Amino acid sequence: MLRGKDSRAAYMSTNDSITLRPEGRLLIAVLNRPPDNLIDRALAFALRDLCASLREDSPFDALIVTGVDQAKDGPSGDTAAFSRGASRSFLTESAEAASGHVAQALFDSYRCASAVASLPFPVIAAINGDAYDQGLELALAADIRVAAETAQFRMGQALQGLIPWDGGTQRLPRIVGPAHATDLLLTGRTIGAEEALGMGLVNRVAPPVDVLTTAQEIAAQILAGGPIAARYAKEVISTGSEMTLDQGILLETDLTMILQTTKDREEGIQSFLERRDPEFRGE
Repeated sequence: MLRGKDSRAAYMSTNDSITLRPEGRLLIAVLNRPPDNLIDRALAFALRDLCASLREDSPFDALIVTGVDQAKDGPSGDTAAFSRGASRSFLTESAEAASGHVAQALFDSYRCASAVASLPFPVIAAINGDAYDQGLELALAADIRVAAETAQFRMGQALQGLIPWDGGTQRLPRIVGPAHATDLLLTGRTIGAEEALGMGLVNRVAPPVDVLTTAQEIAAQILAGGPIAARYAKEVISTGSEMTLDQGILLETDLTMILQTTKDREEGIQSFLERRDPEFRGE
């Protein structure tokens, strides 16, 4: 796996959809569609393409996804958003889809949450503002969610005669439980950050100016540990949740045995004995 500066430099870019900011072993991906960060085909493709590249050969061990920190200063008083859902072009095209095949192709072209969820290393959503509909589905694809205390959340597809179609019907009940998920999905109501924290929809709440910093601090804590161990922990949680308890424990045992053969495990033991910070290399 490439770990040098040259491989990370390849991810330094800004385009109309996403701004990428490498910070050592951490990559920050900023949704660049202010002020609402609506998900259109270009943004969905950019996210899928980025995740495909990271799955193939990543020089990073953690990813933060956030929205561009740019609020509208107009009289409406709207604030910055993580993402307020799919673009208006999606709503128009979906209403005009004349057949099942056309609709399937349309929905597939806008999907991006599963690409984020498929990454083998930890993903943190720094939810700097509102996360509505598909924007919330994207946030649910992360492993850890940090929200601005001013952020609002909604899964309002039912209000458009739809159901969530980017993984929301499956990820939401797994995260908050069936009761809360049913409430949010059927009513389409909007909730604040504190209620979201109380039901487990987000992990932490912070002032808007501190959301990204808080996410970076969490990433730093993760990166202080062994990168292989972090990947295996993510794998055993996500995969084990779909297994019986006995099967999940067997998977845990298998991955533990594999970790015993890694150089990172040797470094962890040696650094403990020598009373120094470990220097993990992902090997």
